[in-house]
Amino acid sequence: MKLLILSSFTGGGHNMRANALRDWFEKQGNEVLISHPLETTFKPYAFGSNFYNFIQKKLPAFHNIYFYFLEFANLHRNPIFIFGTKKWLLEISDFAPDIVFSVHAHLNHGYYLLLKEQLGRSFKFMTYCGEMSDSSGFSRHWVNPNIDSFLGPFKETCEAAVKRGMPDSKVHEVGPLLRKAFYKKQNQSDRKKILEKLSISANLPLYLLGTGANGANQHIPVLNALNNEDSKFQVVALCGNNNKVFNEINNLKGLLNFKVFPLPTIDDVEMVSLLKSAEFLFARPGAGTTTEAVVCGTPMLFDISGGIMPQERNNLNFWSGRSKNLIKLSSPKRLPVYLGHRIPKINVEIDEAPVKLFNHLEAAICKS
Repeated sequence: MKLLILSSFTGGGHNMRANALRDWFEKQGNEVLISHPLETTFKPYAFGSNFYNFIQKKLPAFHNIYFYFLEFANLHRNPIFIFGTKKWLLEISDFAPDIVFSVHAHLNHGYYLLLKEQLGRSFKFMTYCGEMSDSSGFSRHWVNPNIDSFLGPFKETCEAAVKRGMPDSKVHEVGPLLRKAFYKKQNQSDRKKILEKLSISANLPLYLLGTGANGANQHIPVLNALNNEDSKFQVVALCGNNNKVFNEINNLKGLLNFKVFPLPTIDDVEMVSLLKSAEFLFARPGAGTTTEAVVCGTPMLFDISGGIMPQERNNLNFWSGRSKNLIKLSSPKRLPVYLGHRIPKINVEIDEAPVKLFNHLEAAICKS
């Protein structure tokens, strides 16, 4: 089976899910191609993607303008007004996919029609939406009643799609789509070995500071605020590709009265170990990060400094719908206030593999 995955570099969750599906699917002997038409076909589209990430990192509240502009501009709904796709379509024709699997809202309409015309044969088109729930930040572009299937991780996601016009018969709850380690059972001994490899103590409380794929975080003000605390603890600061913050933390280490471990991009096994060892995770309410936290049962404090992006409201609504409490911090300096308090968590049980998703893909091929 040949699977084409349409993704984008906006945020980090889309590519995380695309790469996870590729790894799972290739393991079963299938051929997979991940394509990024927004970033590789037409320079103004790439600029828009980079601008999305820039404001997510520098001024999240501005997404309340940019998001709704994209909602109503319809830049990628009509194939007549989609530019730069000639070479891209030839590459896709050479690959000849059996299934096209979109993980991005803006790749479900115009690009679907372009592929339908170019391939000139039967193929299945599916959308997997990683949003956790509904809000005004659930893009209407996720929904295209003409495609074969809409897949979502949770019932709240699927209800949001039906509400926006997706036929109920085409909507399927298939569970989270995550990297392999999140589906495996990890015992305390396994976690201890991973922590030792990272030089982290298994005997001290661990506070985990998360970051987006584009490096958005508030690590420095949080670390400075924690430096006034007398209790014993250690901090892991995930930096991703933000080399500037990584270097700043290394320079700050000698001035802190607790151990801090700045880490660049880490693998899925390490991420699971940290999430399951942490007293809490402090991060922005992105769909990818929040889904990983609920699958690991990690208590979470939400960083909303700089404002809340519309898309983040989907995930905050999921949390408030399934938990009695929701902690949002507009100032990272307030984080120490919650030390020693019970921080809310959600625990979502998942299978040992994304079985429902695999079954749906296989069924789609059998019907074609």
